[in-house]
Amino acid sequence: MPQSLLEGLHQFKTGYFPRYEARFKKLIAEGQSPRALFIGCSDSRVVPDRLTSTEPGDLFVVRNVGNIIPPFNMDHEHHSVSAALEFAVENLGVQDIIICGHSHCGAIRALYHPPPEHLKHMRQWLRFAEGAKLSGEVTPGLLRQTEQRSIIVQLDRLMTFPIVRECVEAGKIALHGWYYVIEAGEVHIFDFEEKKFLPAV
Repeated sequence: MPQSLLEGLHQFKTGYFPRYEARFKKLIAEGQSPRALFIGCSDSRVVPDRLTSTEPGDLFVVRNVGNIIPPFNMDHEHHSVSAALEFAVENLGVQDIIICGHSHCGAIRALYHPPPEHLKHMRQWLRFAEGAKLSGEVTPGLLRQTEQRSIIVQLDRLMTFPIVRECVEAGKIALHGWYYVIEAGEVHIFDFEEKKFLPAV
């Protein structure tokens, strides 16, 4: 076990946990009721609670390579993201679903430089972001456009889930697309009317 992680556990136990002990006990006694489902990338530079300044119990979080939503499918495959969506909507009653992509995303870069053949799971997973791929020379600007396009693709994909679509159409859930610019510490939010990402603040 890396010493840095052990030290982190100690800091959590002696520093962080005492400050939030009452909140944790309340969340155990009353159950969790997060307002939002946050679907983000597994990238280590994306830290949802730091990014949103939220506390324990505020966010229900799903993370995967590329903040990808697979299509709705009722087959017998494994569907971790789909199960989390259903749980968040049906059991937790979330009011907002956020798809948060980010700059310098390795998954998006891999659309243009595919993983080796033996990484079969990764290659198959990235198929769900293919709709965001653009033609042309692979430049930082093209990658940024693709990162943002992928967020929109995943928002559209959310609407293929009946449980999500019904709640959105009934006004019970709002969908949000966020683009986190890591190097600037900024989040740009997709404006559905203007069809573009605008700075949050």
